[in-house]
Amino acid sequence: MKFDMGAETLTALTRQTQGAGDDLGALIQQLIAAVTPLETTFQGAGRAQFDAFKANADQLTVDLRSALSAIVGGQSGMNTAFASGDAEMAGNASGAAGSADYDAARFGARA
Repeated sequence: MKFDMGAETLTALTRQTQGAGDDLGALIQQLIAAVTPLETTFQGAGRAQFDAFKANADQLTVDLRSALSAIVGGQSGMNTAFASGDAEMAGNASGAAGSADYDAARFGARA
């Protein structure tokens, strides 16, 4: 199995997640607007659940955005860790290459 992640992968993922949060909030409001004309046909427990959903829609939107914000925070942290690890690995490789004795690895005759 090969895992190959580009330098901008987590940045792009973070942008997409932020956009998804905005989309979810809009979709919840659209759902309420779409079913509101049917509100008078609901009765009993179905009506009670619809009224509860409608009353809590704003809080539901806030909660979803908060959860996605936490995910974005995690993605940002991963991005920082990957960038830092990449820079550290490059520094270590450069340091090791600078201290290597390439002459000792030659297999030809020495004078």
